[in-house]
Amino acid sequence: MPTPAPIRVTVWSEYRHEKKNPKVAALYPDGMHRTIADALGRETGLTVRTATLDEPEHGLTDAVLDQTDVLIWWGHMAHHEVADAIVARVRTRVLEGLGLIVLHSGHYSKIFKTLMGDTCSLTWREATDKERVWVVCPSHPIAQGLGACFELPAEEMYGEPFGIPTPDELIFISWFTGGEVFRSGATWRRGNGKIFYFRPGHETYPTYHNPQVQRVIANAARWAHSGLRIKDQAPNMPPLEPLPPDPEATSRSTQGHQ
Repeated sequence: MPTPAPIRVTVWSEYRHEKKNPKVAALYPDGMHRTIADALGRETGLTVRTATLDEPEHGLTDAVLDQTDVLIWWGHMAHHEVADAIVARVRTRVLEGLGLIVLHSGHYSKIFKTLMGDTCSLTWREATDKERVWVVCPSHPIAQGLGACFELPAEEMYGEPFGIPTPDELIFISWFTGGEVFRSGATWRRGNGKIFYFRPGHETYPTYHNPQVQRVIANAARWAHSGLRIKDQAPNMPPLEPLPPDPEATSRSTQGHQ
């Protein structure tokens, strides 16, 4: 039996906080995208590349997307700098079958808001909250290997209401020390593509070094891979077998000879 082709993952990030904030640079000296990519690179069956905001075309050229099965997106301080043409390009690829994993503050990214068709707003607090991530759909492939819940000792709080359409599948719900809860892991299908939003990952906490968080992202990359690229078109389809005569057409023809 032939070995399946590896799933090609591109990890995209702004790579701005790491250059501006010494605390973030200490946690992620090569960028959050590199930490995520390195963890994925240790997984069997995945090949990983990175792309960042300040690269030409934000690193998301047609050639890169042609070699990408799953795109992971982290953005925060520069959502407005992402060119609309690149957003439209990624959206088209998602509808064709590209998997999309949106992390943390990517909830306000242009691509996520466009695909959700909603505000994607929420409440937040950057303090000393502990986050307990509850697995509410333990049979889902994204939840494999996690147990009933896992905890992050310190994270930014996100709270409801979360301005998203009703998820196709709700996998995780988070609880915070301050009492808030949040739908922190959810999936949707758009066209031929699969989308997963995963909440944890504020830049001033070491979240992407956490083994459970890395497990979720790796599981999600495998789940989001469709293996498809079906371009949008509206062809005029011939029938698969002969059709019976059209009585109205026959009647019109007969009337024309009278």
